[in-house]
This record gives sequence, structure tokens and C-alpha cells, in this order.
Amino acid sequence: MTPVFELEGWSRTRLAQVEQALDRWVTADAPYGLDHGAPQELVEAMRYAVLDGGKRLRPLLVLAAHEAVDSSKSDAASAEAAVRAACAVELIHAYSLVHDDMPCMDNDILRRGKPTVHVQFGEASALLAGDALQALAFELLTPLDGSVPAVTQARLCALLARAAGSAGMAGGQAIDLASVGQPLTERQLREMHELKTGALLQGSVVMGAHCGAPDAQALSALESYGAAIGLAFQVVDDILDVTADSATLGKTAGKDAHNDKPTYVSLLGLEESQNYAQQLLTKALAALDSSGLAQTQALRALADMVVNRTS
Repeated sequence: MTPVFELEGWSRTRLAQVEQALDRWVTADAPYGLDHGAPQELVEAMRYAVLDGGKRLRPLLVLAAHEAVDSSKSDAASAEAAVRAACAVELIHAYSLVHDDMPCMDNDILRRGKPTVHVQFGEASALLAGDALQALAFELLTPLDGSVPAVTQARLCALLARAAGSAGMAGGQAIDLASVGQPLTERQLREMHELKTGALLQGSVVMGAHCGAPDAQALSALESYGAAIGLAFQVVDDILDVTADSATLGKTAGKDAHNDKPTYVSLLGLEESQNYAQQLLTKALAALDSSGLAQTQALRALADMVVNRTS
């Protein structure tokens, strides 16, 4: 009989590892032997943005994909790359939230159950903190101590840059801002969300896989899995924006409707959106079935969590 996978226990161990690494790396320490570090005020805003909050879904996807590909966990360089990749995607995600919440974008005052960074530290400091978090993400992927092979460093940097850039997250946000008050087709809405939210979630899965040595079959399946849960995450976000309150979400509920933004709920309705999320879950699990990988329990459980979450 196959043992039941316990996501909470698995996640607790990995989240502690990620949190400790972020706490160690997001500091004012002088890097690489320089005689000065970062300004303390800037580092305080960076740490406020990234530590002690959030689901950490993207780091968990990195680590779960890495473990699925490198199930023996015997390669120290592969494991080091995975931890660094997990922290790097979280830094990119955190920077995007800092900038998205600013008055020039979504103008939000609540994130992860506390005041947004620009409310707490001011707009200029928030802008710089986001910039610095983005830069630090790529610094983490390129250690100078030889702990991660150069070819892996280059591949991870390319994947993260693509997921976060103009053909990924930033491009999706640009489309989102341009679409306020505009009617979108389902195809246009899907493409926007595949970039804005899906690209970094899919990128997290693929980066985790590339920390190991995936074969073509496994990599293709994990790309499909990542695309499905990336879109599902945003569909569920649209649903929760309507059905949950701000205290549960840790951010302002109902803001999409208030800002006249196109969402899956506004386009398809609540019930059809819920059905679509379940269809995407089925698609993600089918992709794992085709991967040829034996250790996909964590990825399966994370997909289920994405679609059936309440916050």
C-alpha cells in the first residue's frame, strides 16, 4: 500500500530551509570582500518585503521539481543550486509585489496581512527595495565559490530572466494595466495571466528541474504541469477576490471589481471559473503521469493546494 503523502510536514521542513537562507542572504553584509555593505534602511525595507510572510509557493515548486528529478538527493551541487533557485524566485516574486502595490500601479495598502512596503517605508524606498531584491535574485544564482557549476548558473539566470521579463511577468503586468475597463476575450485574458502570474510559477518548476538533470520527457511534462498550475493559480485568485475577505486573503479583497479589471469571474462567472480551475488541476496531474518520474507526490499535493486553497 502506497503511503499517504503529508504535504504539511514536507513543506514545513523546506520552508524552514528557505526562510533561514533568505534571512542569511538578505542582509547589509559587504559582498565578496568589499569594504562596505548596503544601507541599513534599504535592507530593512527588503527584509520587510520578503521575510516572514507569504505562501512561498514558488520556492516549494522549485524544491519539489528538483526532488522529482533528482530523487536520490546525492548531488551537493544540485541541492545547493535548488536552494539558491528557490530563494531567487521568491525574491523576484517579492520585488514584483512591492512594485505592484505602489500608487502608480495597483495602489494597495495591505499585503501579507500587514501594510505594504510603500506605506511602511515610503514610495522611494519601496521602489529601491524592489530593484535591490531583483538584483539580489541573480546574485544568488551566481555564487563565486564554485558551489554551483557555471553552466547551471547560466541556465537558471536565463530561465528566471525570461519568466520575469517583458515576455513574462512584467509583460503580463503591462497588459493588465492596459486592460483596465476593457473587455477581453477568454483567450486574451488567458494570455495575460499566463504571463503575469503563470510564467514565474512555471519558471519555478522548470528551474527546479534544471538544478538536476531532467531527460526530455520529464522536462516536457514538468513544463506542461507548470503551465497548468500557473494559470490555475490566477483563476483561483480571481475566485477568491470575490468569495474571501481581506483578513483571510492577507490583502485587499474585491479590488479587481473595484478597479474594473477583467477577471475569470467577470468573464465566465463564478461557477464556470471554479470548474475551469478543476480542469486545470486535472491537466496538471495528467502531465505528471506522463513524466516518467517516480517521486511526484509533492508536486501533486502542491497542485491540489493551488486549486483548492481558501486564501
